[in-house]
Amino acid sequence: MVRCLVTGAAGFIGSHVCEGLLDAGHEVVGLDAFVPYYPREVKETNLAAVAAHRDAGGGRFSFVERDLRDPDVRPLIDLLEGVTWVFHLAAMGGLLASWTRFEDYVSCNVLATQRLLDAVRRLAERDARGPDRLRLVYASTSSVYGDYVTGPEESPCHPVSPYGITKLAAEHLVQTYDAQFGVPATILRFFSVYGPRQRPDMGYYQFVDRLLGGRALLVYGDGEQLRGNTYVGDIARAVRLAAERFRRGAVYNVGGAEEVSANRVIAILEELTGRRATIERGPVRPGEQRRTLADTRRAQAGLGFVPQTPLREGLAAQVDWQRSLRGAVALAG
Repeated sequence: MVRCLVTGAAGFIGSHVCEGLLDAGHEVVGLDAFVPYYPREVKETNLAAVAAHRDAGGGRFSFVERDLRDPDVRPLIDLLEGVTWVFHLAAMGGLLASWTRFEDYVSCNVLATQRLLDAVRRLAERDARGPDRLRLVYASTSSVYGDYVTGPEESPCHPVSPYGITKLAAEHLVQTYDAQFGVPATILRFFSVYGPRQRPDMGYYQFVDRLLGGRALLVYGDGEQLRGNTYVGDIARAVRLAAERFRRGAVYNVGGAEEVSANRVIAILEELTGRRATIERGPVRPGEQRRTLADTRRAQAGLGFVPQTPLREGLAAQVDWQRSLRGAVALAG
């Protein structure tokens, strides 16, 4: 059993990572600040699912509400005592809001990462074993690359949104703390993650919600933007593999193998929901990537990662989950 710290534990991806670690028998300390990007009750529902997972026979789980941006890192240092694996998933996600809430993105994505890295560094200074006992896995994004993303990890990084810029800046911080202070880390770049517990602002959540509610779907541009979508369960497995097969300084693309357009996804969702979509077209969003498909050869070789969930199967799981949400709301009403 390994003691793990997962930041952003109440979020979409973080809650699934916690469950995967619990399934492997590890002890998980979850941390989240409940930044009001979307409703707190959504994240609390995610945490309840993790707790239920633990109670069903997984490893040990505890939760701490804390904001990584707090300038006093001493409580964070204490929290890191005994931790071997650190999974840093806490971040401000989303594309559009990054243009209007830039300070929030800088503080949540850059400053919070620096605070965590500094806490690890300070802990190492008072720990005779040094920082090498820790393995830090940083969750980044394909948005660091730019408009068209199809190449390997050495491809130039030219982000086209403030969100991508802040995530790339955080990558540089992670690498700098490794080079200057010996904080061992690896970086995972996620590609278009979907599945149960997806954030309410994300595209597929919006598509499913509007289809089930009989409302028009808003599609930006022509709908022919291409994505290599990644099921959240596959992402959680890759995160765990990155710690188990840790290679200091490595950067990995983590993504699915099926490349589809937004229009094709809508057609699949129509079949899964039994509903016909009404489409409203909006302008192309500033900074939206035109094509993203992960080159995962390095992750396959270094982590043994291969995406396992077909797109239709993953979308069916998301539709079932969102149906259950609507049913719960109806019962409560």
